[in-house]
Amino acid sequence: MHNTPLILSGRDVTAVLGPTNTGKTHLAIERMVAHSSGVIGLPLRLLAREVYGRVAEKVGTANVALITGEEKIMPPGARYSVCTVEAMPRQTDAAFVAIDEVQLAGDLERGHIFTDRILHLRGREETLLLGAATMRGILEKLLKGISVVTRPRMSHLAYAGSKKITRLPRRSAIVAFSADEVYAIGELIRRQRGGVAVVLGALSPRTRNAQVGLYQSGDVDFLVATDAIGMGLNLDVDHVAFAQTRKFDGFQYRNLNPAELGQVAGRAGRHTRDGTFGVTGQVDPLDEELVEKLESHMFDPVKMLQWRTAEFDFSNLDALARSIEALPPVEGLTRALPAVDAQALGFLSRDPDIRKLATTRERVSLLWDVCALPDYRRIAPAQHADIIGALYSDLARDGRVDEDYMAEQVRRADRTDGDIDTLSARVAQIRTWTFVSHRPQWLADPAHWQEKTREIEDRLSDALHERLTKRFVDRRTSVLMKRLRENTMLEAEISPSGDVLVEGHHVGELQGFRFTADRTAEGEDAKAVRAAAQKALAGEFEARAERFAACANGDLALGSDGALRWLGAPVATLVAGEEMLKPRAVLLADEQLTGTARDKVAARVARFVAYQVDTLLKPLVDLAAADPLDGLARGIAFRLVEKLGVIDRRDIANDVKSLDQQARGQLRRLGVRFGAYHVFIPALLKPAPAGLVTLLWAVANDGKEKSGFGDVVAAMAAGRTSVVTDPAFEREFYRLAGFRILGRRAVRVDILERLADLIRPALDWSPGSGKRPEGGYGGRAFVVTPAMMSILGATAEDMEEILKGLGYRAEPNDASAVAARLAGFDSATVAAEAPKGEGTGAGGEEAATNAEAAPAEASETASSSESPAVETPATDDDVPVAAPDKPEAAIAAAAEGPVGGADPDGGEPEEPKPVLVWRQAARPDNRQHGRGRNRGESTREGQEGGEKRGFRTKRPPKGAGKGAGKGGGKPPMQARPPRREAAVRIDPDSPFAKLAALKDKMGK
Repeated sequence: MHNTPLILSGRDVTAVLGPTNTGKTHLAIERMVAHSSGVIGLPLRLLAREVYGRVAEKVGTANVALITGEEKIMPPGARYSVCTVEAMPRQTDAAFVAIDEVQLAGDLERGHIFTDRILHLRGREETLLLGAATMRGILEKLLKGISVVTRPRMSHLAYAGSKKITRLPRRSAIVAFSADEVYAIGELIRRQRGGVAVVLGALSPRTRNAQVGLYQSGDVDFLVATDAIGMGLNLDVDHVAFAQTRKFDGFQYRNLNPAELGQVAGRAGRHTRDGTFGVTGQVDPLDEELVEKLESHMFDPVKMLQWRTAEFDFSNLDALARSIEALPPVEGLTRALPAVDAQALGFLSRDPDIRKLATTRERVSLLWDVCALPDYRRIAPAQHADIIGALYSDLARDGRVDEDYMAEQVRRADRTDGDIDTLSARVAQIRTWTFVSHRPQWLADPAHWQEKTREIEDRLSDALHERLTKRFVDRRTSVLMKRLRENTMLEAEISPSGDVLVEGHHVGELQGFRFTADRTAEGEDAKAVRAAAQKALAGEFEARAERFAACANGDLALGSDGALRWLGAPVATLVAGEEMLKPRAVLLADEQLTGTARDKVAARVARFVAYQVDTLLKPLVDLAAADPLDGLARGIAFRLVEKLGVIDRRDIANDVKSLDQQARGQLRRLGVRFGAYHVFIPALLKPAPAGLVTLLWAVANDGKEKSGFGDVVAAMAAGRTSVVTDPAFEREFYRLAGFRILGRRAVRVDILERLADLIRPALDWSPGSGKRPEGGYGGRAFVVTPAMMSILGATAEDMEEILKGLGYRAEPNDASAVAARLAGFDSATVAAEAPKGEGTGAGGEEAATNAEAAPAEASETASSSESPAVETPATDDDVPVAAPDKPEAAIAAAAEGPVGGADPDGGEPEEPKPVLVWRQAARPDNRQHGRGRNRGESTREGQEGGEKRGFRTKRPPKGAGKGAGKGGGKPPMQARPPRREAAVRIDPDSPFAKLAALKDKMGK
């Protein structure tokens, strides 16, 4: 070791100092290629790669070498070398030498390397030291005679204060100092602004280049980085925002000093374009004094440079350790803290196996060379020392690193699966073995391993770039925003299902004339999607309007929700108009549909809505426009239109009575039916018309959100003749669908007319007037039959509520008495129809006696109702009516539960429940229902017939005509017999069977 004082000289050395964006690196490149040979040292492998490309463009790749710890491109006869500072030779014969970012000589971790090159490495003809103006004093102190040139910044740098990350301007770089913080910021910007490029010191140069390329190309407008961007990376950054101002410098967490902040903030602004800087996130606004320093680039000078001796004593390990700890020879230098190599040497010096191997000067020197292996993985010093120890053992014993060991280490890194952190760790791992492969004489086949490790590093770097891009870049947003800025025509594609792709990226759906942006788009992404879609779809709306205006009715459909759809896509919705049958249609279209195109669409929608109403609700439309009607007929027509086709007959009973036959005929020809319980239009009692009627009412009365909208029509479409009512449903929906609520059930009004057809002959029959119809009970009374329950789909309890709702009153009678009375009626009928002489005798007398002995409460004391109409409703659901062959079944149908006989479980016999006998309830004016009609009305009305005031009207028997003859008088008029229906099979265990058994028992 030399004890002579260090003599330093600044002769032929020029320091070019100034803030960022002063063109210092560009100057160095120009000066180097002006010499016959040269070496330039740069702080980063990434920056070295960039400068290597620029020099190669000027002098050709055959004349320039790239030398870094992990990569060596050394063409034979290369005159220029681009190196990282660590890879620079300590002595050179090159005519020119340049060292960039010399202020890093004060860095605690790498500073001693920069200091060594500054103090000792010189060009034969010219030496340039490039860096911050803070280095002027210390350089002039250490290097006597040095020339200093200061260069002003080419653009202005200004403080922009604090901004939220989501409010930062385009072309911003956000600076943080931990991977977790970088990732969090990247995620936020991706969601809000479309994407971000990520630059971390741990990334491989290939990955960092790819990420920087994303930013420089304009695919993304934001960059998240560590302070690595302050190391000479040339980026088109307009604004730098600090999300953190504290970092771990390898030894401790500390605040960045003003010069370090200025180095990073100075990346804002390129050439003559001004830049801004500020803070974001949780960082407090910068104080005025610091801001002034950053804007004026006036920082405290560097007073000390990190130094470590380059004169190592390799006589033994202890001597080497002592030489490393040598004190600086001159003022202005301070001994550097133990670096990675020194820490590894300390661990290995305590290993007995290593000490046994390091016994000669050559072996100690070799150990020190191996300790120079960088710790790319940032693992614990002991772990890093173990790797160095394994390599040294192979080299000391065999002169080469073991091939199997090398292959195993490389194989472990050769995988591209995993997340960002996993891939980053593998990149760092392979970089270690890339460094090993470039060390001279360490491997038997270095070329093979250089190629192998480089291939794996590239593959891992590409995979890492892909993961970073996938996680932090929304490709769709970046592409769309770039195309919009370029103001180029966008390529749009619309799938048959309506998906819209712009430049190959899904941006939303176009349904009809309304575009819906992709719901996953947020923030800037959503803006880009909408803007791109609006531009790309500019001509599509007019083209669609033309096709829509010319489309057939079959391409359109009016849904139960009031939406008009074109080929499945909603284009309009109905709203209330001035009249119920004339709703308005509101277009569901974006503002891009304008002018003539919009008018064409609106006109086509209006024509289709009118067509639907005119077609499905033709009877209502005809009634509303029926000019020949006048007086009461017009009033009834108006009421029917107002009530959308169904009116309770009791509500207009007086008007109906007052109608003459001509007016009735006019209304019938318009589709109106006068039923026993309702005046209605049968053609509307079908699912399609009923659905439209319900929709029009709901539109006019804000009923689409009311409970039950559409549900009743659905039950009707399923073929239900009656349904159990839901108390939560709007009651009007039942009426609009043609149902009448009676108790807990709602029954279709046309089915009620069929019920009237069954009740009418039973009410009209009286003893002696012919064969008793099903349900007939001695005049103006009836009992419920299975046929009645069958057509309604109702139980006995339901029938009681239904009949009471229709205006009938019930009289409970003893089941056995009812059975006996019915048996007497039937016996008398049989006797009356027997040939003369056969009806006399004991049998006939007994039958007559039984009939006369019936209980008084079952006698004919109440008059009939107005004879119910017997028309068959014009519907397309004809429910078959099943009728029993025996009158007992009718009694059984009226019984509520078991009516007698043994308990089916073998218990004691139950008492028969009473049978309900039904009669017409008296009218409030003490006239019975059906009395007081206009004279002659029954004969003219036919099936609507009834009684004339004060006497009973009867129809002539079937087959009677004009040839009846006067002498015999007119035969008595009889009600039309009920339709013959299929017999009902009665379950032997049902109450009906028990009633029949009771009747048989009583007969015996």
